[in-house]
Amino acid sequence: MSPVKALDARSELAASDPVMARLIDELGELSVEARKRQRPAVDSFGALLRSIIGQQISTKAAATIHDRFLALFDGRTPTPAELGALGIDPLRGVGLSGRKAEYVLDLARHVETGELELDRLDQLSDDEVVAEISAVRGLGVWSAQMFLIFHLDREDVLPTGDLGIRKGAQIAYELDDPPSPAELTELAEPWRPHRTLASIYLWGILHNTPG
Repeated sequence: MSPVKALDARSELAASDPVMARLIDELGELSVEARKRQRPAVDSFGALLRSIIGQQISTKAAATIHDRFLALFDGRTPTPAELGALGIDPLRGVGLSGRKAEYVLDLARHVETGELELDRLDQLSDDEVVAEISAVRGLGVWSAQMFLIFHLDREDVLPTGDLGIRKGAQIAYELDDPPSPAELTELAEPWRPHRTLASIYLWGILHNTPG
């Protein structure tokens, strides 16, 4: 997103909701691009592999295992065929659980057989991308939404199941508890078509809140 377009998006988001206006004023110029710079640049296949590898473990542990995984392929993202030919044991050897090893092999199979056509995902709607990706074992709706945000640069994605976003909404709107996915969806209605940017600000709250 260009600087001018990003400024327009922040202005429109601020105008849509006084709470968002306050967050933008307090947190400054947050953006998807800035968060992407904290992530390694990878292709579509590599992004989905990293998503599986990083599930339910700390960021540091995920980075370590991911590096060991890439080392199996001379430090680069493997092709689906190369990964499929590897088998489970070497994957277990770099720290993947048996289930995650099965998941990355299932992803490789889906791509290799054409069941998941990564090259055409950018031509699909958000809902269609979610359906395609979540058909792979180990890749659910949340993983697909992160792919939409950080790989396809979609501007109106709201990950209602993300605990960080729900906690950020609780803080921002001074709620007793994190909103449910349905409640967050309703709360976010004024943010359209900039719900991705709003999500970035809700994540941002957690990085600026003690404890």
